[in-house]
Amino acid sequence: MTYLGKTLVVANPVAQNGNGAAAAERAGEHLRRLLPEGSFELAMTEEPLHATRIAAQSGAFDTVVALGGDGIVHEVVNGLMEIDEAVRPAFGLLPLGSGNDYARTLGMSFDLETSIRQLVAASPVALDLGLCNGEYFAETLSFGLDAAIALDTVERRKRTGKTGTPLFLASGIDMLLHNITEHRFSAQIDGGEPFESSMLLFAVQIGPTYGGGFTICPDASARDGLLDLCIAHPPLGIPKAVLIFLLAKNAHHTRFKQLEFRRAASLSIRFDEAPPAQIDGEPIPASSFDVSVVPRALNVLVP
Repeated sequence: MTYLGKTLVVANPVAQNGNGAAAAERAGEHLRRLLPEGSFELAMTEEPLHATRIAAQSGAFDTVVALGGDGIVHEVVNGLMEIDEAVRPAFGLLPLGSGNDYARTLGMSFDLETSIRQLVAASPVALDLGLCNGEYFAETLSFGLDAAIALDTVERRKRTGKTGTPLFLASGIDMLLHNITEHRFSAQIDGGEPFESSMLLFAVQIGPTYGGGFTICPDASARDGLLDLCIAHPPLGIPKAVLIFLLAKNAHHTRFKQLEFRRAASLSIRFDEAPPAQIDGEPIPASSFDVSVVPRALNVLVP
């Protein structure tokens, strides 16, 4: 049995250094064979935010599938959230990106044919989303060093052709050696007493990973109605920062006293100066951020 129904695949043709168009055609061939005649359509994006506009007009479909990386996940999710909940399509994913962190959260294979089989057999599950300054995120929001790394990978991928873990490792080591900056902030968590502090890194997670599989918040879940926070406080010298970064790949970083882990339903944070900031790998420039979790916000097809 499949829950897909009438299905729209929104594909980024330049995903994974230009492999997206060919992958979209292969996916289309498979899905046309697996789904009833006339129940499948394919739409290719042409520019940034095009996927959001396509998804926002997809109310006639039962399922909208993003084919690409975390960037197109972000766009499609934000488009779907513009549709009234009563007629909002379910969301599905065929991962074809550099990071694929939301795919990790869902348990989707990075092999296209395998992920198609998973998608066709998947069941819809109501999963949480984050919301920051009116923009939804499916996996990650961060400020400071980790955001600088995420944003650097975009240009580095174009320049070097690297993807996945090698891309994020190269960017991470470069940023750690040359771009460790302390940021002062004031914050309020769950409406509690405001406090002031400083940070090098501040991650707000729906799922456990960012940066192509770095398990920054190992216990984060898209089903618990909470945001998971990881804050790296100074002082933190370069050798220890590099060690923590490398250990985070496999969630072995949590014992360090400079790292603070918290859970929250809402967060209000104000920086003295606008820090590097990313939302699902996309820039979100600001100095003030109002963040909350939206429990069970979107039906997502999960293997």
